[in-house]
Amino acid sequence: MSFGHSQRVGLQMLNRALSRFSHVVGYCCIGGAILDVVGYQGAAPGAVIWPIFFPLLLTFAVLAMLDRWRTTAWSIAFLAVGGVSAYLLAVTLLSQVDGLQANALPISLVKVALLLVSGSGFRPRTSIFWTFAGYVVGEVASWLAAIQENAPKPLDEVALETLLGLLLVLTTIALTRGARSRVSPELARAALDEELSALRYRIELRAASLMHDTVLDHLDALAADPSSTLQPELKRRIENDLEILIGEEWLSDPSPEVDAQVKPDWRRSAMLGAIKEARDLSLQVEVTGDLAAVGRLSRERDVALGLAVKQCLVNVLRHAQVERAEVVIIGSADDVSVMVIDSGRGFSEDLVGADRLGIRQSVRHRIEAVGGDVQLWSTPGRGTSIMIRVPAPFVLDGVAVTSE
Repeated sequence: MSFGHSQRVGLQMLNRALSRFSHVVGYCCIGGAILDVVGYQGAAPGAVIWPIFFPLLLTFAVLAMLDRWRTTAWSIAFLAVGGVSAYLLAVTLLSQVDGLQANALPISLVKVALLLVSGSGFRPRTSIFWTFAGYVVGEVASWLAAIQENAPKPLDEVALETLLGLLLVLTTIALTRGARSRVSPELARAALDEELSALRYRIELRAASLMHDTVLDHLDALAADPSSTLQPELKRRIENDLEILIGEEWLSDPSPEVDAQVKPDWRRSAMLGAIKEARDLSLQVEVTGDLAAVGRLSRERDVALGLAVKQCLVNVLRHAQVERAEVVIIGSADDVSVMVIDSGRGFSEDLVGADRLGIRQSVRHRIEAVGGDVQLWSTPGRGTSIMIRVPAPFVLDGVAVTSE
């Protein structure tokens, strides 16, 4: 089940696509520069152009490392090695080929690779800085070579147009990030509301049947009883039915595989303990969904999920300025998801101070440590929804059953 991609996930996907595109073009540019050098060497066998192959091949190798490990250190290494290669390439061609200028095609190709690859893999605003740095390194390298060889220094239109085009793309992504962050929570909430509406409908039908089978039957029995005292058998039946109603097991869908363990597992779960603690603190917590799914969790994941839900409910008490929260439990073949929802103040996670460790440490890190993940949708003034997912495959006769 999916409630839509968060803005964070969408931005990561866009960044990865742009980074991959930049790296592919970078490979092509450096490869094209090597082929051009081969052509120059073939056209002038007496010239000494071939040594430039080695720095170009080294630049290609560093690009391959950066493609595998997209880190700041490898970005700096590519910028340094590429800048040196651009300088050596320009010096070699300007000194060995008559009439060549500093904006010759192989030199331009290396500069284009520098500005494209250097800014890939970062956030849009950071990428703008790295892209401009790559352009400056390439231009400085070619200008130094032109000054050394007393060659003309015309404007490199290919590198400049590439720079302006890439900056336009990165600036557009950065400026539209706010609009995506406003739309994404609304889409997620709409998908959630649709699912919750169907869930509430099923629960209402089940509740109506349960009320008919318990409360109405007992009232009918009391009305038909001529004595003024409550019969022991009727009293026992009423107590048993009250336990069913209070225990809330009737909310979950029947599951033959885990039905025998539903009652003890749910009542001993850390999540139920967290919900009871929040209720003791006067927070009204409505629990809906597949309670039986909690029984499939390992002890470690049960504790982690309970503590994470507890922190979410504590945050509602402290910050949301509402008296009610909703906890929805969703079980699938591979995992258990819990959605904690409130209609309070909301907040922007990016603006939360580094000293505030509730969501960051007590929820995200705790759940990620047991193999799960957390998604958060919140808009100031419109409430907060937190989806917590932990792996919990079905087990039949000792064999895990997955959706694959």
